[in-house]
Amino acid sequence: MRQLVECVPNFSEGRDAKVVDQVVAAITSAGATLLDREMDASHNRCVITFVGEPDAVAEAAFRGAKKAAELIDLTKHTGEHPRIGATDVVPFVPIAGVTMADCVALARRVAERIAKELGIPTYLYEKAATRPDRVGLENIRKGQFEGLGTEIEANAERAPDFGPRKIHPTAGATVVGARGPLIAYNIYLASNDLALAKEIAKSIRTSSGGFPCVKAMGMNIESRGIVQVSMNLTNFEETSMFTVFEAVRQKAAARGVEVLSSEIVGLVSQQALTDVAHRYLKLENFSPVQILENKLVALEQRGELAFLDSIAAATPTPGGGSVAALSGACAAALGEMVCGITSKKSPGKELERLQMRFHALRMDLTQAFQADAAAFDGVMAALALPKGTDDEKTRRRAAIEDASKAAARVPLSVAKASLETVRLLTQLAGLAGPNVASDVTVAVQMARAGILGAVANVRINLDALKDAEFVATTRSEIGTIERELS
Repeated sequence: MRQLVECVPNFSEGRDAKVVDQVVAAITSAGATLLDREMDASHNRCVITFVGEPDAVAEAAFRGAKKAAELIDLTKHTGEHPRIGATDVVPFVPIAGVTMADCVALARRVAERIAKELGIPTYLYEKAATRPDRVGLENIRKGQFEGLGTEIEANAERAPDFGPRKIHPTAGATVVGARGPLIAYNIYLASNDLALAKEIAKSIRTSSGGFPCVKAMGMNIESRGIVQVSMNLTNFEETSMFTVFEAVRQKAAARGVEVLSSEIVGLVSQQALTDVAHRYLKLENFSPVQILENKLVALEQRGELAFLDSIAAATPTPGGGSVAALSGACAAALGEMVCGITSKKSPGKELERLQMRFHALRMDLTQAFQADAAAFDGVMAALALPKGTDDEKTRRRAAIEDASKAAARVPLSVAKASLETVRLLTQLAGLAGPNVASDVTVAVQMARAGILGAVANVRINLDALKDAEFVATTRSEIGTIERELS
């Protein structure tokens, strides 16, 4: 199973889209797949959601924090949302093939690196917390950037888990942790009474005896002249959006105030929305199987529909690089199949070894299908960076260079994996029976196509690079691959 980790960092910038663009470009340059970005001007905060393999996500999180430290100055930052850092909080969430313990280890590694390389004190929270009083993010954020600036040095209880006992002068401090999926959910009241919003928030949050798995606070949204009950639902199966919405609506109505609207910040699982519909409509005998989109997803998972549609779409990605990766993956899959069929008649350790290796290559090449598209998106994001001043031009050139290198590395890895597939297929040909000989032949041709397509994509990305040593080394590697293939 492919390992997938989600990361949902919050950055203290929600008004300058150019700054957020650069942070996103830094994140995607590491090969992570961007899922969502949300900006809120009143909170002056953005939430970026991305996924990928653990190492790629860890690198992406660090690069995002590094770019935020360069661009965001908390001494000039104002907003409704509490914050202590330019990169305020970085949670890692296990999605597939990883455990919470894996994400805790990832959080600690990233926190230590941010502290060591960027000089930013870091704190661990939620499942990664080293102390009970730091499980809750709100405890670490007490006093915000301004208050922490004095307490971190004077109060031993506020010492960070990693880094100096001195707040970074502009980037502040950062909180890193591991948690399960949560829903960031806000409810707007038709009132400017902040005391009312705080009163309602207190009545529904877990820490004050309210609903389980609810963190809530009342906030003033000055730009709209209204107040908000801002919440994190850490387990929607325990307490749903419907439950808190109804509670807030009833408590506000008791004071003669209406609910204007509500919003979800970032992403939400379909199950959470289905739960709201189920409860609000009081549906009998309802099942998620009745949802049309669920049926379509199941259909796509059984065949090639989603894959072919995504390639046929008039969008740059997925393109030739992804198809090259898929060609290699198909070759490895055929090799795996031939091993399995042959083993039924003539089992042996060599076939078992080949089958396991084909499986590993198939997983790597399947991952590269998405990684290639993400790398291309990283290049496009870098090209879109502002270039009005000399500093902006310098940053843009550096971002393009980094993104282009990442875009070259992915197809290079595809070419290498596909070449290994050819080598293994050559070994398999001597073991396979005549009934699967044609499958081996098809697999070899698919792997060759993967190599040639990947090499072409490496070359086109090298053309944009200024790093002569990187270009020379990479050209030498693809030359070696082509010579062996011929």
